[in-house]
Amino acid sequence: MPTVQEIQSRTGEDPVTVLTAYDTPTARLVDEAGIDAVLVGDSMGNAVMGYDSTLPVTMEDMVSRTGAVSRGVEDALVVADMPFLSYGADEADAVENAGRLMREAGADAVKLECGPHTVELTERLVNLGIPVMGHVGLTPQRIKQLGLGRQGATREAAREIRDLAVAHEDAGAFSVVLEHIPANVAAQITDALSVPTIGIGAGGETDGQVLVITDVLGLSERTPPFAEAFGDVASEMRDAIAGYRDAVESGDFPVDEHASRDDDLDDL
Repeated sequence: MPTVQEIQSRTGEDPVTVLTAYDTPTARLVDEAGIDAVLVGDSMGNAVMGYDSTLPVTMEDMVSRTGAVSRGVEDALVVADMPFLSYGADEADAVENAGRLMREAGADAVKLECGPHTVELTERLVNLGIPVMGHVGLTPQRIKQLGLGRQGATREAAREIRDLAVAHEDAGAFSVVLEHIPANVAAQITDALSVPTIGIGAGGETDGQVLVITDVLGLSERTPPFAEAFGDVASEMRDAIAGYRDAVESGDFPVDEHASRDDDLDDL
């Protein structure tokens, strides 16, 4: 089982593989495939809950889904997102929320969408024994403020992202997600850090990669330009669902082998 310390030591070594999961069956499959870390992302808001953003995802959603994933995983590291407004306003509340994800739901670490306000919080959580994965660049919880476009496209913005990543490493983060920033910026940030960078839409010169599972499986309505569908699970599901419908309508399902009978109950 990869530990936080092992992931942290993978800078410049074999790429770190990360995928999201939001339920037990999917988490089990991701784990069996040998993925290093399973991220229970607040991306569940868009991916599986029908929302237009991550903002409606609650702590109760995260605790429930993280518990489901943890119960399906034997080897991978389980990292849980801290959802919108579960941190940043009051430190005591943030510590309690992070603690719930580990104590109640079985997470091995939490992930924070970073800003200047999360540097001290990262240090506080780490000092309490809660490992932290940072997240810079495009931070979807700021969709109302920044939108979903590429970040770090100017020298000033790129430096701010780099400095924020460095500050969170200094505060104790064991890795940092770099989302939707220029590949050459991501490469420089990777060089500047001694902890692994995990890219998503940040090119191939990071220490690892993360994608949303529905994009990988071909289940998303729209796959982001920086992602790729590695399968067409949607077609398989359509075929299976249509096959079930047809079998029920034709009387081919269920048949005798799908039922039991008790002769003593013939004459009620």
